[in-house]
Amino acid sequence: MKKIIAILGILFMGVTGFAQNKNAKATIEVDGICGMCKQRIEKASIQAKGVKSAIWDVESHELKLIYNDGKTDLTKIQQSIADSGHDTQDIKAKDEVYENIDPCCRYRDQQVIDDHKDD
Repeated sequence: MKKIIAILGILFMGVTGFAQNKNAKATIEVDGICGMCKQRIEKASIQAKGVKSAIWDVESHELKLIYNDGKTDLTKIQQSIADSGHDTQDIKAKDEVYENIDPCCRYRDQQVIDDHKDD
């Protein structure tokens, strides 16, 4: 009986090891407006445990991620980004956090958006 339990335990651990994708890829939308936003968004993404790569495009607002889905998930990554002051497709940054980002980065302000169109 002990042998059967041990074999089942080993099989279970092997199956769960294969179920994790160590190089999962995803693209999410993140609001921002400039190069400073890019740095903040990418840094916040990388700070989420398990994120290997994070590249945000200023024009498309797309964040391309490579991450270990055994260590993190998209919700945790998006929460890290929202905690830095940027809205994601699923999680909005708290107003008080948003208000603390640089005035040049206030992507919710139409005047700031218009000012960046000239760049």
